[in-house]
Amino acid sequence: MTPEPLLTPGPLAGVTVVALEQAVSAPLCTRVLSDLGARVIKVENPDGGDSARHIDDVVGGLAAHFVWANRGKESIALDLKSEAGTAILHRLLDRADVLVSNLAPGTTAKLGLAPDDLATRHPDLIAVEIDGYGPGGPLSHKRAYDLLVQAESGVCAITGHPGAPAKPGPPIADASTGLYTALSIVALLYAGERRGKPGGAVAVSMFDTMTELMGYPLTYTRHAGHWQQPLGMSSPAVAPYGAYRTADGHTVVLGTTNDREWQRLARELLDRPDLAADDRFRTNPGRVTHRELLDAEIGAWCGRHRLAYIQQRADDAGIGNSRYNTPDDVLAHPHLAARDRWRRIDTPAGPVPALLPPPVIAGYDPPMGAVPALGEHTERILAELGCHEPESGNAT
Repeated sequence: MTPEPLLTPGPLAGVTVVALEQAVSAPLCTRVLSDLGARVIKVENPDGGDSARHIDDVVGGLAAHFVWANRGKESIALDLKSEAGTAILHRLLDRADVLVSNLAPGTTAKLGLAPDDLATRHPDLIAVEIDGYGPGGPLSHKRAYDLLVQAESGVCAITGHPGAPAKPGPPIADASTGLYTALSIVALLYAGERRGKPGGAVAVSMFDTMTELMGYPLTYTRHAGHWQQPLGMSSPAVAPYGAYRTADGHTVVLGTTNDREWQRLARELLDRPDLAADDRFRTNPGRVTHRELLDAEIGAWCGRHRLAYIQQRADDAGIGNSRYNTPDDVLAHPHLAARDRWRRIDTPAGPVPALLPPPVIAGYDPPMGAVPALGEHTERILAELGCHEPESGNAT
């Protein structure tokens, strides 16, 4: 029997993060820090707050994006266009370890929160800015949203089908940038501990993040002289690797990544030693060239068998496989249920299910704190700072 985990403080317990954030990239970054035990104080405009609060209202009147990316935070409503609101912000920063922002281009400079300003006024603060395209280039002034950056960085061109480019479903530009940023913050916190001198600055752009994730396609294109066309639920790099309909109306995904796996797929799964011995398919480049032939053979075999049979045979042969699932299927996924991955978190609309964060840290249960209402913690935070409500310059 597995022992109950020890309830220890999170790895980032004692770290205070102030967030001037909106949408997804910075909120997901700070939610990750909160999941690791940091205190996150989300500074919001009294007039509506984070724009992601209003994308939809499907979670009992709350927006799904906001509920996903903002649990475990405290919300203080401040009017940063007022002197009183700015003064409160600086009092917060006096006590904080990290400031994370992803405001529109030029906004932090207008607020007196550019890296040089912060280094002078708050030298022990880690100043973190997420932007769209990074400074010093012809796109630096532009607003950047997930789709825009995915299109600009070439991601959409290698997603979908030839002549029908697509945006990957999850907001990977936002999410990947948030994760890179969280990693950078943890690195700076660690460096400050080692050298006994806190502070530092880091800037992460969504465009730089996505061109990094485009590393394989860009490397291939540079050296091959052409770019690989998108293949929907397949990969231009390896074959066979794709989705096939089954006799019982499901879709199975089968993949090989090397020549040994191909031999097992052909001989043990398909029972086709002739394909295994065919020189056209002996190496991956040959299989990629003749992908359509292989897909037709594998598709015909899958079409004669039920999903469960195919997956059992694939498992027995050591061939990677999965079932194509819809979001509805994933909500009821038995693997999540068996591993107790769901929790309930509080929101202004009542408790809702939420998935545990991916890292499983021995002896630590993530706090899975509540999603805050706009300005919910304003009065309490002001009291900590020794301030009174009228000083905040907010409308709450």
